[in-house]
Amino acid sequence: MESRVALIGIVVEDLNSVERLNSILHEYGSYIIGRMGVPYKKRDISIISVAVDAPEDIINTLSGKLGMLPGVNTKTIYSKIEKEG
Repeated sequence: MESRVALIGIVVEDLNSVERLNSILHEYGSYIIGRMGVPYKKRDISIISVAVDAPEDIINTLSGKLGMLPGVNTKTIYSKIEKEG
């Protein structure tokens, strides 16, 4: 199955969703290359970037699950690099 490298940008506006968000990321941990989170206290939000290497359907499912959480917005950017995996 074709594997893609992507970056999922996440903005968390409802901090009550953080526990579920972390649970979902843990569930997909084997596909995660790395993640960085930045709390932005001035606006009371968190900004998270998650780099992944996974089949496109897995990336879409992960991003979709995160984006359905209350107060969580996501955007996914795909690399043009494709590989068999």
